[in-house]
Amino acid sequence: MAVFGRPGPASAAGTGPCDIYASGGTPCVAAHSTVRALYGSYTGKLYQVRRSSDNATRDVGAVTAGGVADAAAQDSFCAGTSCVITWVYDQSGHGNNLGYQGPGGVGGSDTAANATSESLTVGGNRAYSLYINPRNSYWRDGHATGVPTGSAPEGMYMVTSGTHVNSGCCFDYGNSETSRKADGPGAMDAINFSTQCWFGGCSGNGPWVQADLEWGLYSGGSQSWNPNQRAFTSKFVTATLKNNGTTRFAIKGSNAQSGSLTTLYAGSLPGGYNPMKKQGAIILGSGGDCCNGNTNLSAGTFYEGAMVSGYPSDQTENAVQANITAAGYR
Repeated sequence: MAVFGRPGPASAAGTGPCDIYASGGTPCVAAHSTVRALYGSYTGKLYQVRRSSDNATRDVGAVTAGGVADAAAQDSFCAGTSCVITWVYDQSGHGNNLGYQGPGGVGGSDTAANATSESLTVGGNRAYSLYINPRNSYWRDGHATGVPTGSAPEGMYMVTSGTHVNSGCCFDYGNSETSRKADGPGAMDAINFSTQCWFGGCSGNGPWVQADLEWGLYSGGSQSWNPNQRAFTSKFVTATLKNNGTTRFAIKGSNAQSGSLTTLYAGSLPGGYNPMKKQGAIILGSGGDCCNGNTNLSAGTFYEGAMVSGYPSDQTENAVQANITAAGYR
């Protein structure tokens, strides 16, 4: 896949989440969205669709620099047939493009997600989500292209949905195993958004923002349920995770249409996870030991997200949340 040059400073088109992260000293090493550009100056492609009638493919970009995806281009290309999303391109310039985990993709046993399952508007402009059902997932080995490994600090966010979830394993976005096997505590560092109650004792029905650190979904700093957890059931949800790799991590969530981030947990890493042992793959829509020989069981929606190098400040994360609410998800 082509690697595009790293975007420059935000232009008159505006400021995106990755401009904000860069200003905070924690630049994006992967930036993905089927909905909009995540840099104010980004003019490249966002994702690729493949139609069933002839297996032809088309890249879908933003309508303008820093703008919303060109849904009309997808509609024209897919008219009279069905389409799936085969690639979600990395906007950061690191080439961390996500391909579907299945034959014809990046290997594995899954399939590509339907490209027209859900439409929405962002800033009054129509776009399509990456609508993950069981047996849909995406992956990239990014250990040599900027994704933090070992105990290096990192942060991430995604905009997802509180209305399309299940308890299947595992709707994740973040750092995962290059082996696609469950390689032990600390081999993963990914946001999980689901109704999974991994260790039991959960309060309510979710869905919750949790951390998939491998060998467990953590609602807080231990296997006991974190009483500060809360469900996020709104149509659009912001979820964040940051982990300094040696001593602490933090989980936050919010409605993506309004309001500020709620800190669900900020404290010590669970026992056995210090230091972290991240491998540097990127997973979207499944757990780390999926889907090479088995299939994904989770359901969820992905609109946008990014991974960054370093431990983002609360101020930076708050500014990203403000940018998301200003984008006008509807």
